[in-house]
Formats: sequence, structure tokens, C-alpha cells
Amino acid sequence: MAEATPVRRSRITPEREAELYAAVLDLLREVGYDALTMDAVASRTRSSKATLYRQWGSKAELVVKALRHQKPVNIGEIDTGTLRGDLHELATREDDCRMEQDTSLMRGLAMAVHENADLLRALRELLFEPEMTGFERMLQRAVARGEIRPDNPAVEYVPHMLVGALVVRGLIDDQPPTQAFLTSYMDAVVLPALRA
Repeated sequence: MAEATPVRRSRITPEREAELYAAVLDLLREVGYDALTMDAVASRTRSSKATLYRQWGSKAELVVKALRHQKPVNIGEIDTGTLRGDLHELATREDDCRMEQDTSLMRGLAMAVHENADLLRALRELLFEPEMTGFERMLQRAVARGEIRPDNPAVEYVPHMLVGALVVRGLIDDQPPTQAFLTSYMDAVVLPALRA
């Protein structure tokens, strides 16, 4: 049996990678996921399509890695010493403008996953699973400190509550999510549910 040939990846500097990711997100905002093409990314970034596929493998992986790259926080690394402090730190790591842009992108991608299984897979593997692991660490520390009971059924729904708050704010209040809204929501909804 012949050995599989390893995929060769050219070296891209961190600066060039950041530039590529920014261009991908700009295109995504302009045209949406379905209309975004590797040809358009190649043209916008003055790259070859072959280089893009060699580096990222697919449009879905490129888009999700671009999203992951611009995230200002690794949830698992937040440790202020209290659950309330951790949740507030999470809410204030992203400014209101960026939060509005990211929420808008995620709403668009939420629609696109219905027709793109590869996008859903990439989002789960590269974005959601690392976030879930970070939340689990944050909540385990809170359990260890005695802030929440280990058998509290709300623990498994913390990510759902937070994502729901981000997405639904625009639908219910016709306003984007903000740091003030999220910290208030955490104090009024998330923390009481966890302390019940």
C-alpha cells in the first residue's frame, strides 16, 4: 500500500495570513457566503486560487479560520477568579462595533449552513467546539470554587443562552448587541440560572 503524500503548504507570514483573513471577511460581508468564491478571494488578495486551496483546502475552512483569527478572546483563558468576572470579561473583550459586525456575519452563516454541510462541519470543528471547551473550563472552575452546583441543569445551556442573546437582540429590540446589554443579560439571566 502506497503512503499518502503529505499536503505541502507554502509558508505564509502571519502578517500575510491576517491580510488574507481580513479580505475574506470583507468579501463575506459584501456578498455573503454563497456568492463568495475562491476566485474572488484570489483576486482580492492577489493570490493564486491554487495557493488558497493548498493552504486552506476549502472555502468553508478558509472562512471559518478567518472568523477564528479575528476573535479577540480565547474563552478558556479568561480567569478573573469569579464566574461573574469571567462572564463580564468575555462581554467586554469585543467592542460594540465589532460585536455588531460579527453578529451580522454569524446570522448570515447560520442561514448558509442549511445548504452547506461543509460549512457547518467547519464551524463546529474550528469555531464552536473550541468555544464549548472554553466554556466548560470556565464553568468547571466556578464549580470548583463553589459558585455553582455541579448538577445544575443550566450549566449545559450557557452557550445557548449567550448565543441566543446575541442573535435575538436585533429581532426583539431592533438593536445590535452591546457590551452593556450582554453584561446586564448575564447578571439578570445567566448568573441567576446558574446559581439556582
